[in-house]
Amino acid sequence: MEDIIRDWGYIALFLYSFGGGFVGLVVAGVLSFTGDLNLYIAMLVAGISNFIGDQFLFYMARTNKKYARETMSKYGRKVALAHLWMRRYGSPVVFIQKYIYGIKTLIPLAMGLTKYSFKKFTIYNAVAAAVWAIVVGYASYIMGEVILTYADEYKYYGVGIILLIVFTVSYYFKKI
Repeated sequence: MEDIIRDWGYIALFLYSFGGGFVGLVVAGVLSFTGDLNLYIAMLVAGISNFIGDQFLFYMARTNKKYARETMSKYGRKVALAHLWMRRYGSPVVFIQKYIYGIKTLIPLAMGLTKYSFKKFTIYNAVAAAVWAIVVGYASYIMGEVILTYADEYKYYGVGIILLIVFTVSYYFKKI
């Protein structure tokens, strides 16, 4: 299994981080703690992929507004929340959205539909992706021993708790 992780781990992390990657980076941080991956490479791969993914979404919305609006029409309340956050917080929303499940992909799309500067978005997105990768990657590396200990001792409870959290968050964001 370690050989598969070493051979394909960074590629899987890159692909997963293109659309978000929070959980993938946590797993990579823990695998770095065990010695299966290199923490710095994992953070670099996840940060670059996350940056490219958000740039892609922003550019897609900017160049193909009709398709972006059709795509976002399914998420009416979340899109309204994204626009509200953009008005309230401005550019720092690029940092905030990296950590919030369910909104992460909508903010770049929503910003791409506005007249927000592509250059400004690129700068904020680059810094936000770097900060996100360092904070999440390093925190999961530091917590690696704790995560592995509890994962082994409480693996069945953990699966139930994770499923409960996922369903609760999904339910909450469906209501928005």
